[in-house]
Amino acid sequence: MHAEIADASPWVRRFAPAISQGGRVLDLACGAGRHAALLASLGHTILAVDRDISGVELLQGTSFQTRELDLEGSDWPLLGQLFSGIVVTNYLYRPFLDELPKMLADGGVLIYETFADGNAQFGKPSNPNFLLKTGELLALAERSGLKVIAYEDIYLDRPKPAMVQRICAVKGHLKGCIPLQFGG
Repeated sequence: MHAEIADASPWVRRFAPAISQGGRVLDLACGAGRHAALLASLGHTILAVDRDISGVELLQGTSFQTRELDLEGSDWPLLGQLFSGIVVTNYLYRPFLDELPKMLADGGVLIYETFADGNAQFGKPSNPNFLLKTGELLALAERSGLKVIAYEDIYLDRPKPAMVQRICAVKGHLKGCIPLQFGG
């Protein structure tokens, strides 16, 4: 599990302390579980979901659940569930994007980071369906009533050159969180 934690996104590592201690956290499109492992190590109860969970099945335990779900079907498979935090990285499916803020409990934190317009010049993903438009995560926060803690729409050179958009936003007020550090 230590390898997965070391591979976690710096953005997720930076803002994970904003999620209330011991909260239930969704790692959406979890892949190999790098963020689920990090969040579990911080004492959260995890629901890690993806269409293929073979990369995280070994991490499953009492406070760590995995579910194999079609996140791009005709119905949203997580309807009615509430979380203290939702983490999404390197994944975008617009038809259900507006469902994420609805799944946050009061004080819940959304940490979202994925590829943005302009990424095609660096390779994949290059399909506009998988690239956030300028300000798209800010617009999501605004129409959902989330308070933005931090937002970036930037070029990154590591782990590979990419255009990335990312946000950390809260529903209502932050509860019992560790004070956040801003800046580099």
